[in-house]
Amino acid sequence: MAEPKPIHVLQLYPRDMNIYGDFGNALVLQRRLQWRGYEPILHSYDPEDEFPEQVDLVIGGGGQDSGQDKIQQDLLRIGDRLHTLAQSGTPMLMICGLYQLFGHSFRTREGREIKGVGILDLRTEGTDTRLIGNVVAESTEFGEILGYENHSGQTYLGPGVQPLARVTKGEGNNAKDSYEGARFKNIVGSYLHGSLLPKNPAIADFLIATAVQNRYAEAIQPQIDPAGSAQPIDELTRKARTTATRRPR
Repeated sequence: MAEPKPIHVLQLYPRDMNIYGDFGNALVLQRRLQWRGYEPILHSYDPEDEFPEQVDLVIGGGGQDSGQDKIQQDLLRIGDRLHTLAQSGTPMLMICGLYQLFGHSFRTREGREIKGVGILDLRTEGTDTRLIGNVVAESTEFGEILGYENHSGQTYLGPGVQPLARVTKGEGNNAKDSYEGARFKNIVGSYLHGSLLPKNPAIADFLIATAVQNRYAEAIQPQIDPAGSAQPIDELTRKARTTATRRPR
């Protein structure tokens, strides 16, 4: 049997940007890569770390304003590397705080500006209002997207990005336009925690399929059922999604 092909997954700033279960996104990618016969190699990157030489997929989570302060200068330092990866089509998932900092700027409610790397054409304004609760959103690309939001920053998209989905329950990017998240090239940005990927395997498989296609110029292998029966993981996911849609806001 051939050795599994490696896929390198980079998690940005897990020490400071990893709240509300965002590390679960890394675990989902690890397992779903394994189930498709690939070898996931997980890298963590915190301020002043050495940036990995090989990166096939990038993920990042949310954090408090203080966490964004801690990583801001380092994020700008590696901004050119991230821009190069983004422009080359590397799949990325940015959640909440790092979603904001992949934009142009985040102005806190005190009026202090935290500069972003400008990969995504969006800006965020801090407010005194928290958008918090369960979210259901409709995406033409990924179907129904489920998650949990908890943020006081309100994000407004520019013309250089498309919204990820239209919200049917909850708020999403802000309290005005009913959009959730952003899409640009192979980047998915979102406010949804919980973690996002366990409840939204279509997004996980998009990230994996894109990474595999970029690295090996091949379609992803069929999923290997870890329990030996007919897709029990997918059935559990379906039941979890059904339950999640019924949860109150």
